[in-house]
Amino acid sequence: MDDILLKYFLGELDDSQRLQLLREINDDESLRKEYIWLQNIFALTHLIDHEKDEGEARKSFRQFVRRVEDKRRREFIKTIGKIAAFVLVLITSTVFLTLHFVQKPAREIATNTLYVPAGQRAQITLQDGTIVWLNAQSTLTYPSHFAGKERKVAITGEAFFDVAKNPRKPFIVESQDIRLEVLGTQFNVYEYPQTGYSRIALIEGSVKIYRGNNESDNIVLKTNQEVILQGENVSISGITNPNHFLWKDGIYCFENERLLDIIEQLQLYYDVTIRVEDPEIFNVRYTGKFRQRDGIDEILRIIRKIHPFRIEKDVDNNVITLLP
Repeated sequence: MDDILLKYFLGELDDSQRLQLLREINDDESLRKEYIWLQNIFALTHLIDHEKDEGEARKSFRQFVRRVEDKRRREFIKTIGKIAAFVLVLITSTVFLTLHFVQKPAREIATNTLYVPAGQRAQITLQDGTIVWLNAQSTLTYPSHFAGKERKVAITGEAFFDVAKNPRKPFIVESQDIRLEVLGTQFNVYEYPQTGYSRIALIEGSVKIYRGNNESDNIVLKTNQEVILQGENVSISGITNPNHFLWKDGIYCFENERLLDIIEQLQLYYDVTIRVEDPEIFNVRYTGKFRQRDGIDEILRIIRKIHPFRIEKDVDNNVITLLP
């Protein structure tokens, strides 16, 4: 069974095989625990800065899983800790009980939290087949399996969802004061608390957005639409920069954006404070693409070719100052 699970995580199963495996996982308690455990390891090994390292990560993951049969779980936990420290990812688990009707016994459901640090990104496949990409400084909270009548997760930061279709069980995404409900679709959520606004872009399918606890206060997006929510203000338009979603491939794309807005995003992505002593550069507009792995220094070096400025770094306080 380890070999089948490995093929699942490496994308080597066809749709029918994947569905069959997920059914078995749902029905088999021990298999479900093994799946959850391997899922977390897989998320860790896929936090790769350089695309050229992905093959090595896959190779390491294969070797790691082959040792599962011969070692005790507690020994693996030590190994996981070393991997987590190396890639700076925190996965924590808490356990709660959910009661099942029709006289089924209570079943433990692990609630996992995947945090992606600055300058990184992650991809994870949930139990139902939904694929989630997480951007830097983002958090996804998700259950080990989806019980009940809905599939519910929570995020902060930025995430791209490719939701597995299931008309009988809607997929719910909660984030601060908004709740998204979909059946099967692709969409991007940009919801960093410190920005003061939310941006939801729908690439495919349909999504209904609820604000607060008022069920009647909802917004329905159509394909290739996006909405910006800021306080009571709501702005719906066509997707302004489709290339923005390349972030899930490790590419940051800016399309005729003000440097002020670019700086705000770079601060979030790289967890750094950027101070500007020359306010004239705020309204300079820039179009370009950067690789996430290049880092903040290289990105600023390229940007200043458009509008020259000097860069001073305070490493101790993690502050970058842009000077005339």
